[in-house]
Parts: sequence; structure tokens; C-alpha cells
Amino acid sequence: MAWTWRFEKADGTEVAPAVAAEEFSTQGDAESWVGEEWKELLEGGADQVTLFEDGTKVYGPMSLHAEQAAGPADAPPEQA
Repeated sequence: MAWTWRFEKADGTEVAPAVAAEEFSTQGDAESWVGEEWKELLEGGADQVTLFEDGTKVYGPMSLHAEQAAGPADAPPEQA
């Protein structure tokens, strides 16, 4: 199985990634990679990503903009 990302503008138009994209052997590897590279991808012109497994959409689009991507579970703990 091959896991790949599609890189898109906010309107869904596909864009070339700023970081060399690759195929991944597991979903976890693909998700870890985008978690490490999202800032460079965003700075390079991608607004969102969609994950595919062997050409079949798994989920997405997922925003690369932190304020849109972060949900309550992603919020930092409150400082005491």
C-alpha cells in the first residue's frame, strides 16, 4: 500500500509542494511527515492537504493553518 498527500490551495486547486513529497508505507508515517513539514508546506503555498491510500481518498482536506487546524484537543494546557 502507498500513502500519499495531495497539496492544495484553499479553493482545492492542486499545488506543487515546497518540500519533496514521497510515498509512505503506513498512514502513521504519512501523518508524521506532514506533522513535521506542515510549516514549510504552508510557506510554500499549500493551504490544505488530503491523504490518499493507493489513490483512494482517506480524509481531507485538512487545513495547514494552525488557527483552523487546531481543535480543543490540540489546545495547549492552561498555565497555573
